[in-house]
Amino acid sequence: MAALRFGLIQRYLWPYRRQVGYGMAALVVVNLLSVSIPLLVRGVINDLPGGLAQSDLLGKAALIVVLATAMASMRLLSRTLVFGVGRQVEANLKQQIFDHMLRQEPGWIQSIGSGEVISRATSDVENVRRLMGFAVLSLTNTALAYALTLPAMLGINGWLTVAALGLYPLMLMTVRLFGGRMMGQQRRQQESLAQLSDLIQEDLSGISAIKIYGQEKTERQAFAERNRSYRNDALNLARTRSTLFPLLEGISSVSLVLLLALGSGELESGRLSIGDLVALILYVERLVFPTALLGFTLNTFQTGQVSLERVEDLLSREPQIQSPPHPAPSPSGGRPGSVVASHLSVRYGGANREALRDVSFRLEPGELVAVVGPVGCGKTTLARALGRMVEVPPGQLSIGGCDVTELDLEELRQLVALVPQEGYLFTASLADNLRYGDPEAGQGRVETAAGQARLAGDIKGFPEGYATLVGERGITLSGGQRQRAALGRALLVEAPILVLDDALASVDNNTAAEILRSIREQQGRTILMISHQLSAAAACDRILVLEDGQLVAEGHHDQLVNQPGTYRRLWERQQAEQQLEAV
Repeated sequence: MAALRFGLIQRYLWPYRRQVGYGMAALVVVNLLSVSIPLLVRGVINDLPGGLAQSDLLGKAALIVVLATAMASMRLLSRTLVFGVGRQVEANLKQQIFDHMLRQEPGWIQSIGSGEVISRATSDVENVRRLMGFAVLSLTNTALAYALTLPAMLGINGWLTVAALGLYPLMLMTVRLFGGRMMGQQRRQQESLAQLSDLIQEDLSGISAIKIYGQEKTERQAFAERNRSYRNDALNLARTRSTLFPLLEGISSVSLVLLLALGSGELESGRLSIGDLVALILYVERLVFPTALLGFTLNTFQTGQVSLERVEDLLSREPQIQSPPHPAPSPSGGRPGSVVASHLSVRYGGANREALRDVSFRLEPGELVAVVGPVGCGKTTLARALGRMVEVPPGQLSIGGCDVTELDLEELRQLVALVPQEGYLFTASLADNLRYGDPEAGQGRVETAAGQARLAGDIKGFPEGYATLVGERGITLSGGQRQRAALGRALLVEAPILVLDDALASVDNNTAAEILRSIREQQGRTILMISHQLSAAAACDRILVLEDGQLVAEGHHDQLVNQPGTYRRLWERQQAEQQLEAV
């Protein structure tokens, strides 16, 4: 597993190998300079008793300043280069995840959960960025620091070197112990902040319901609890940090005191000069930071590898619905609006039974056909199958004489405009929402589509007209206006097949009839209307009746209502409900 992880790291860093190489070279220079400066200081101190000339002293001091400046510049360069690689990997990963998400079938996000995807695209990618930047830089720097500093220290005095650095393993163990705890506490703090943000977002979206039901006190208490949890998590993290860093300073101070105590004896015996002792002190202090940072680095490295595997697992998931390797040409002429289902059967992944079973029918260009049936009979599945929003077996569904599984997905979805019951509106202007299917559409086409959807009159009443911004999910519009805006969006793209999945449920009967009449005026457009309003279905050319995933009847309203079966039962029930409402 470790080899696999290092292989992944190498694969991600390989495109930036030159940048990483320059950063590592800069680190080598930094560590060489950091080793040479204490040796220069040692020489100056050792030469002082012999009467070092002022010019020589100033010259060496200037040299030390130049070397220190060069070291700081090279350190900045190394950090900029290597941390920049981490940022580039982060940006590329986020783009890859977003592109990958857009290629997946719609049901995928419901199975994995949007929160999980967001977590991998944010927290996990951030951990990968730390792995590729901070962890790589820190591990390399620590290795170079010890590799170059230890020989210099041992060359001065091996006994004092061992004694001074003897406590450093304790420092590393302390960081490892507290580092894991701190990471857990930081994760809990982030989760608490996320829960707090979720509550704020949810309450802002549902402020009307809060006011209507007078639940301000309940929401205030819920916020107070989550706010208190976030405060406690933040305090726990601060407490751990406040304990760790004084401990590290204490261990470092003990090591320094030990060096001074033992070094004074070496000075008295003449085996060590004052310059040697000062150089050792500088070297010991220089190794404090890389040693303390090593514990955090190892924790970051382990966390980053786990996150990297989680991201790879997400990216390795192939979409179940894909364009064929060699797609058939789109049916641009002839009868692009014709639809033929031949023994169509659809099963959702993990379902015990098929949502559609052995369904066969034919739609001719220009027909207005209704699909009715009880809840859960497969109406929406049929609508989604036309645009391959769910997987369809080969040879069972064709549009314009072409098998939908042999068409390029993008071209197929230009042939089928699907309007769901809950049409999603983006936080943008009404015009931009209407032209979402064709962002280059001019204002004239936008207004024409709005007129066909019977939305133009409503827009005239808005202060900014078509430039009016709709809130999140179209919250500033009524249910009927949202549905008509979604319908207008589908009408603007002028697809030969229009599928209305109960898309007029929030529209009154008169407006729904006007909309259907306006759509039918467009010659050749095939309309498949899924509806619970049987009075609207009665005005259609034909009606398809589904029950338990099967097509149980087909015909005109007058035929179906006069024969026993599902349609007559639904019709009688709806008539009875309307009579009760009238009373």
